[in-house]
Amino acid sequence: GSVLSSYGWYLLLAVVAVGGLVQKMSRSLAARPSGRHGAAEAVEEPDMVVRRQEALAAARLRMQEELNAQAERYKEKQKQLEEERRRQKIAMWESMQEGKSYKGNLKLSQQEVESGASASAVPKSKPNKKPLRGGGYNPLSGEGGGTCSWRPGRRGPSAGG
Repeated sequence: GSVLSSYGWYLLLAVVAVGGLVQKMSRSLAARPSGRHGAAEAVEEPDMVVRRQEALAAARLRMQEELNAQAERYKEKQKQLEEERRRQKIAMWESMQEGKSYKGNLKLSQQEVESGASASAVPKSKPNKKPLRGGGYNPLSGEGGGTCSWRPGRRGPSAGG
């Protein structure tokens, strides 16, 4: 009786832990497929594995071909951009040799394109614009601005940021 009174709580805790482990082991064994069912699966499995691997290889090959095509298109685009930059540099160098400004040359070529598109167009003159307010308007002075004037904000706990 003295052992049970001294170590009773420890023995009770050990019995509960062992019971929990037994239940967990029985559930895992019940979830495991039976031996005969596993043998039948093993016969079909190599065919399924081979088919799955072939499908995976085919998908990888398709993806690689798409990636190669995209890379080829990107290279072509980069070549075209590089060729365009080279042409612009040559044009700039030639215009500098002739003593013209490169920026001016660009503006002239754009105007030629626009004038070619609309040869009969008359250049429009800008209408004379009136200022919106008189010359003596100062929003900070409070004069000449009509009824609007600046007022300080309301003090309160909601202010802040």
